[in-house]
Amino acid sequence: MTVTQHAEPQAPTHPAWFPAAAGAITLVMWASAFVVIRHVAHDISPGSLGAGRLLVAALVVLPLVLRRGWVQPTRREWILLTACGVGWFGIYNLALNEGERRVDAGTAAMIIQIGPIIVAFMAVWIFGEVLHKWLLIGMVIGFAGVAVIARGYSGGGEGDVVGVLLVVVAAAMYAVGVLSQKSLLRRIPSVQVVFVSFVIGALVCLPFAHDLVDVVTEGGATLWWTVYLGVFPTAVAFTTWAFALTHTDAGKLSLTTFLVPAITTLIAWALLDEVPPALTFVGGALAIVGVLLTRRAAPVPKA
Repeated sequence: MTVTQHAEPQAPTHPAWFPAAAGAITLVMWASAFVVIRHVAHDISPGSLGAGRLLVAALVVLPLVLRRGWVQPTRREWILLTACGVGWFGIYNLALNEGERRVDAGTAAMIIQIGPIIVAFMAVWIFGEVLHKWLLIGMVIGFAGVAVIARGYSGGGEGDVVGVLLVVVAAAMYAVGVLSQKSLLRRIPSVQVVFVSFVIGALVCLPFAHDLVDVVTEGGATLWWTVYLGVFPTAVAFTTWAFALTHTDAGKLSLTTFLVPAITTLIAWALLDEVPPALTFVGGALAIVGVLLTRRAAPVPKA
């Protein structure tokens, strides 16, 4: 008679605090991206900054793709990859980079937080998810927060309001990327998805990268900040986030992204000596409340 031995559960191969540390590193890197973009916004064109950042990120993750192996996408998956690359990484970078020429880093980070609201709304249309009352209430409150932020900038001239709207466009493109990846990650490795998205996004930015060659040949701080954006907030941060997500509850981890605006504001205050207008904090709080309400469970129909 064969005796089957039950294997003991394997202990984690890493200390228990590693996932929390990985998540914290991600948040700080993402927050720093808003500050760096604001810092170099007037030294490099939005297209050059986006293209340079994405090309660097693609080079960083390429060895991981080669090691993991290539999975041939289907025609439908190529369409989704294109939507993700064009939207989340192409238009997103162009809109955010131009927007941060007009509004401060902390404000941009707050507006981006409405991305999950747009995701929830588009999921109703694309995936047939339930349009429940909490989603509607959250959407109204969240976009009211953006309106309050725009009102805080309305005294600074039309350009400031345009900056707010450009960051809203970036948030919408984030939503396009998230929804595209939802289907892609079922079969295609995450490193391949982000690599292809980086390349497509860079191609979108390149026609607007009229000064990229000059930035590379002249070197200096602007070039190194562009490399920083590609390596740390883009390539490394996505990796640490994936590690944290693998070992942490997804719902709880996603809520930590609401700390990004606060971290961004602190870094911008310390390094750039800029603080958002007072109404921006009120609008940012409304946007976060709106997102939290959209994540409330839909009411269960009575029998």
